[in-house]
Amino acid sequence: MENNSQINFENFLKEKSFSKDQLEIRKKNFEKFSTKGFPNKRLEDWKFSDLNQIIKNNIKNFNIDISNENSFDDKDIINDFDHNKIFILDGKVIKEDFSYEKKDSIKLSVKKEIEDKIYDNTLLNLNSALNEENISINVEEGYQSVAPLIIYNIYSDKNQNLINSKINFNLEKNSSLKIINLSNENASNSFLNSNYDINLKDDAVLKYYSLNYKENSNISHSLSNINLEKNSHCEYFILSAGAKFLKNEIKCSLNKNYGSAFINGVISLDKDNHHEIKTIINHNEENCKSYQLIKCVLNDNSKGIYQGKIFVDSKAQKTDGYQLSRALLLSENTEFNAKPELEIYADDVKCSHGSTSGNIDENSIFYLMSRGLSYKQSKQLLINGYVGEVLEKITEDKIKNFIKKLLGINDEY
Repeated sequence: MENNSQINFENFLKEKSFSKDQLEIRKKNFEKFSTKGFPNKRLEDWKFSDLNQIIKNNIKNFNIDISNENSFDDKDIINDFDHNKIFILDGKVIKEDFSYEKKDSIKLSVKKEIEDKIYDNTLLNLNSALNEENISINVEEGYQSVAPLIIYNIYSDKNQNLINSKINFNLEKNSSLKIINLSNENASNSFLNSNYDINLKDDAVLKYYSLNYKENSNISHSLSNINLEKNSHCEYFILSAGAKFLKNEIKCSLNKNYGSAFINGVISLDKDNHHEIKTIINHNEENCKSYQLIKCVLNDNSKGIYQGKIFVDSKAQKTDGYQLSRALLLSENTEFNAKPELEIYADDVKCSHGSTSGNIDENSIFYLMSRGLSYKQSKQLLINGYVGEVLEKITEDKIKNFIKKLLGINDEY
C-alpha cells in the first residue's frame, strides 16, 4: 500500500502546478507520513482503533487522481430551513451561496498554498501533502450571521479514493456563525481525511454541527483544532452514524478568561460499524467552562469509543469542567470502550468525569407495554429519551428538529 501511495503521490505532484517551496513542504510531509504510516494500536491515542489495520483490511490501492465528477443530486439539498451553502467536491470548492447575509460580511477564500509546517501527526502530514485547496471562511468583526451555513461535502462516485480536505474558520471579535458540516458520501471504500482549524476572537460565538448519517462503506477521520479567546463560546455537536469507520478528534483550547466550550455528541451504530470520539479540552486561563456529554446507542456487532481529557493549567483557577459518556448496548455482541481523564494543576477548580454502559431496561419496556404500546414502540421511546438528553443541549430549534428527523426520533411516542 505504501509503495502504491508513493507512486500516486509522485504522479499527483507532476500534475499540479505547485511552487518550488510548496513542493518541498508537501514532499517533507509525505516523507514523514511514509516513515510512520497510518496510526496503529501501539499509539495510546489509537489503542481502541487501529487505523492502519482497518485500512489494510478495506483498501488495497488508493486513487488520488480523482476526476471532478459532480455526483451531488439536488434532492440532497436540505429544505427544512433557509440556509447559506458551500459545495465542496473532493475537497475543492465548486459553488457558494451567501444570499442570506450582508455582502462581504462572511468571506470565502481559497488558496493553493499550505502552511510552511512539518507536523508531528501523520494524518496531518498526509493531509498537508495531498490537499489541493486551503479553504478559509472569515466572519468580520461585529457581524452576527442571519442563517446557518451548510457545508455540503460531496465525493466522486469512485472506489478507494484518498481525499484530503482543509478548512479554516475565523470569527473576528463579537461575531457569530452557525455551521452544519454535512457529508454526502457517494464514494465507497475510501479514506476521507479532514482537518479543521477554528479560531474565535473575543466575544465570538460559533455553533457547529458535524453530521455523518448516511450509510456508507468509507473510512473517515476528522480533526478539529479550536482556539477560543476572551469570553468566546463554542457549541459543538457530533452525530456519528453513517460511515463504516469514523474517528472525530477535537482539541479545544480555552486561551483567555471566560471562554466556554460545550461538546456534545451521539454515536448511533449497527452492523459492524466502528466509531470513536476523542476530545481534549485545555483550560489555559482562569474562569473558563467546558461541558461534554457523549451518548452511544450500539446494536449488532458495532463498536463505540469515547476518549475524553480535561487539562487544567496551573494558572487556570476557577475552572468548571464536566465530562460524561454513556453507552446503551442493544446487543450482546456490541463493544463500548471509554477512557475519561482529568489532568489538573490548579487547586480552585470544579471538575468531574465519568462513564457508564448498560442494557435497555426490560422492566421499563414491560411498563410501557402495559400502557398500550407495542414492544417496538416501547423500546424506541426509551432510546429516544436516552438520546434526547444530548439533543436538548442544541440551542437552535430548527437544527435540533432536523437532527431528530435524521435519527428517526418521533416525539409522538
